[in-house]
Amino acid sequence: MIRRALIAVLLSAFAAGPAVAAKTETPSKDAPIGQYVDVSPVAVPIVAEGQLVNYVFVTIRVNLTPSANASKWRGKEPYFRDALARLGGRGSFGDPKDYASVDAPRLVAAFQREAVAIAGKDVKNVVITAQTAKQRRGLPKPGPRPPRDEIRP
Repeated sequence: MIRRALIAVLLSAFAAGPAVAAKTETPSKDAPIGQYVDVSPVAVPIVAEGQLVNYVFVTIRVNLTPSANASKWRGKEPYFRDALARLGGRGSFGDPKDYASVDAPRLVAAFQREAVAIAGKDVKNVVITAQTAKQRRGLPKPGPRPPRDEIRP
């Protein structure tokens, strides 16, 4: 019985070999490089009613025009990351319905202005590629809260 299982595993591995090799081909040096800059994840604070509620790690892609020098702007990625961190510190971009995500249209519009200030006419558009919340559980419920009787310092 063990011999049958071993033969079945070996045959399936042998048959899957060409399929795996086809997927893992290395790209050639002549392949065009995408016209974009991926900004490393930045923690954007989510503030509700003046209190820090959560952090959402946001990854942004700055799409460049076809005539832009992508390698030049990839070298300037720290400037884009710094602009995103400063933008997150200026105001809250939290989604009013969910404290585990950002308000994507507002953040994209604000970061689009910052990216154009950095790269000028080479910026085509800005897209949020990933959002990862630091906390998913234990967050307060979004929406208006009833007033409290006690005074909180």
